[in-house]
Amino acid sequence: MSDKTSSVNAWEALFRAQVSVLRQLNAEFPTDELSFNEYDVLFNLSRQPERQLRIRDLNRHLLLTQPSVSRLVDRLVGRDLVRKEPDPGDGRGTVVCLTDAGYDLFRRVAVVHAESIHRRVGGALTTDELRELARLTDKLRLNAPIDD
Repeated sequence: MSDKTSSVNAWEALFRAQVSVLRQLNAEFPTDELSFNEYDVLFNLSRQPERQLRIRDLNRHLLLTQPSVSRLVDRLVGRDLVRKEPDPGDGRGTVVCLTDAGYDLFRRVAVVHAESIHRRVGGALTTDELRELARLTDKLRLNAPIDD
């Protein structure tokens, strides 16, 4: 196990890098049709089987509070980019589903956004460093406790 100072220094470096990259990606975000957070919802839904998730599970993928996610989803419903359905396994729950229109918009934006990510992240690291970064960040994420 590493010492406390090394852990804190590594966290600060990771956190500062994330803030810096996110600020630039947000500034370069390629569309006025979606906010960065709305894109994140569509991105997360696009990666799920049948492009849907319980809203409770969607909350775990986003860096927003539960009330903020609910309001964001409601705005996306109003634009026909997602729809809400009752959870068939739990009548109290809600499932958020990506509509075809939402998926089409996500894909159009994702192509341009991926170029921005590639310039900012891929331009700073070699292919081997990118693989190592993905391995290390996955290790950190998978070691974190899950809140229920």
